[in-house]
Amino acid sequence: MARTPADGSAMTAQGSTVPLDEPGGRDRDVNEFVEHLAFTAVLNDGTPVRVRPIAPKDRARLAEGWKGLSARSRYLRFMQTKAALSESDLTYLTEIDYSNHFAWAAETLDAPDPPGVGIARYIRVDDPSVAEAALAVVDERQRQGLGRILLQALSDAARENGIERFRAYVALSNRQVLESLTAIGATRSEAEDGMVRLELPVPTAALDRSTMYEALRTIAIEQSRS
Repeated sequence: MARTPADGSAMTAQGSTVPLDEPGGRDRDVNEFVEHLAFTAVLNDGTPVRVRPIAPKDRARLAEGWKGLSARSRYLRFMQTKAALSESDLTYLTEIDYSNHFAWAAETLDAPDPPGVGIARYIRVDDPSVAEAALAVVDERQRQGLGRILLQALSDAARENGIERFRAYVALSNRQVLESLTAIGATRSEAEDGMVRLELPVPTAALDRSTMYEALRTIAIEQSRS
């Protein structure tokens, strides 16, 4: 996996770059840009998946996926209980700059409309070295290596964009998750609305043993059971 260069161009799976600052380039060629970054990975059970940046064309899929979550699951994952995402929500989540806001989506290779099986996202906060991060994998693809693949891609992009720490939020009521994360070294502080803020360094290598991978993986597993 290539990384995002510091010159403002975007990383690609083949090691080439797609400039984001050419006049009109990003808006005009976003789908081509996404295709350049897309890559195929194989899960532990041999299933191939396609991993690519999220794009405006994912609005409908994201909206439908949101509706399929319970109110509690929506709150635990996204700190919101609304029944449906608004048009402004969908714009915010799919029309991203791939620098301050980056998201990878994983899908199976089924045609013509492959189902999504996982997503990893970071959004830079006021501190430019910190980004809020989230990772979710559907139940049937848990413990097959997809979380590691997504976090590796997210970490590569984050580091090359100057992000040093990932931040995640967990509901205070999720005591099992909080205890697990504290045990592996996460720093925590109380946040508003019954949430706890956790921070860990962006992984650099050996993701199977990294504390951030275990943190986001634990959160994802517990939330998928909600």
